[in-house]
Amino acid sequence: MTLVLLATQTLHLSACSYGLLLAGGALGSVLGGLVNARIVARFGALPALVTALVANVFIFVAIGLSPNAIVLGVLLALNGLATTMWSIVAVSLRQQLVPAALLGRVNGVYRMLGWGLIPLGALTGGLVAHEFGLRAAYPIAGGLRGLALLVALPVIVAALSSGRARRA
Repeated sequence: MTLVLLATQTLHLSACSYGLLLAGGALGSVLGGLVNARIVARFGALPALVTALVANVFIFVAIGLSPNAIVLGVLLALNGLATTMWSIVAVSLRQQLVPAALLGRVNGVYRMLGWGLIPLGALTGGLVAHEFGLRAAYPIAGGLRGLALLVALPVIVAALSSGRARRA
């Protein structure tokens, strides 16, 4: 993962400081889990889902531009919050939208693709970082996330607008 290199080589953090940086991301994830239900209840599943995905786009771009460890720590905490929000809402919606007889298969394919593509993403991020610098991988990843969101957004909106999904 390029994050450890960005933190230790570019921002010159010690191993202990890097651990604190990761703790900031974990803290954001815990906060995301704690506030998720209230945010979805207030704004709805679709706005919460889209906001989390859009936030991830901007956060990834900003990680590549982060000037110091404090900014990077805040970005990692925000990323943890947004990713947890997205994850909880996405799983809830999948359970609501997918027929019970297909839910196991859909979850299996989802996990296979999600977890199975992580090594490919890590390899690609490493190659981008090697060719263009450690910071470059993050804005490129943010841009790709943005493009993926633009492609997926009509499908997400159609599925949630069909009335089949209750509040997540």
